[in-house]
Amino acid sequence: MRTANPSRATLDKATDENFPVAPFFLPRAWRDDLMAVYGFARLVDDIGDGDLAPGGADARHLGVAAADADDRLVMLDAFEADLRRVFDGTPWHPLLMALQPTVRRCALTPEPFLGLIAANRQDQRVRRYETYEDLLAYCELSANPVGRLVLGITGTTSPERVRRSDAICTALQIVEHLQDVKEDLGRDRIYLPAEDMSRFHVTEADLAVPAGSASVRALVAFEAERAGSLLNEGTPLVGSVHGRLKLLLAGFVAGGRAALDAVAAAGHDVLPGPPKPTKARLMREVGAVLRRARREG
Repeated sequence: MRTANPSRATLDKATDENFPVAPFFLPRAWRDDLMAVYGFARLVDDIGDGDLAPGGADARHLGVAAADADDRLVMLDAFEADLRRVFDGTPWHPLLMALQPTVRRCALTPEPFLGLIAANRQDQRVRRYETYEDLLAYCELSANPVGRLVLGITGTTSPERVRRSDAICTALQIVEHLQDVKEDLGRDRIYLPAEDMSRFHVTEADLAVPAGSASVRALVAFEAERAGSLLNEGTPLVGSVHGRLKLLLAGFVAGGRAALDAVAAAGHDVLPGPPKPTKARLMREVGAVLRRARREG
């Protein structure tokens, strides 16, 4: 019997994202580099969520004994050790082998990658967030490094672009949390700030039912508005670049806007399942983001 390729299974998840990961219109080198970074980010999330491909191949690649393969902190430690080999040696895991040429070609630093690992360690220890500021600090680890890596790959990093990128990435993370309230609760995680739940009179039990109450929907609408404001703050990033990169970044922003539209179209009731935007809606949003970029440019 043939065993599944865990690296292929990880990369195949790109089609489920709210935004295009490495669309066809980009130069081949950019597509390869973006997929290498995506493979890293997806794998570290799968380790943190306990969603690795069956069979234990990832643990074997990382040198983790079968008895420890289900220990997420052990796996994250081994993954960090292999990441460091990307920068100073020869990594063991196939996805990190694929990442090494990108790191060298684009002169990427370890910090963004380490941030993503730290976010998944935090997921093992912190399952509730008291304030919105606490959640933003988590997004600084879990989301913002991805945008910084995209800027690094495309050679467009600047302080202002990093600031705009951080706003977009944090917004996309919040949108994903809103879509996945029920799934996250199943993992004993809640990314809705406790102070906001209290303000809207929402309890954890209110999140465990098939459909959201008026209070839950009001809370989701409040958090969605925050995410929309962050997308607005970050959107000028699109107008600051040119060519196909502009279209890629417009796709990221449009993915967030289309997802927020899907949440709104569901009456902000995310408990029956994640509201997902249609491809047609995504394309309309891409056009709207590009038009806005032209006006502001």
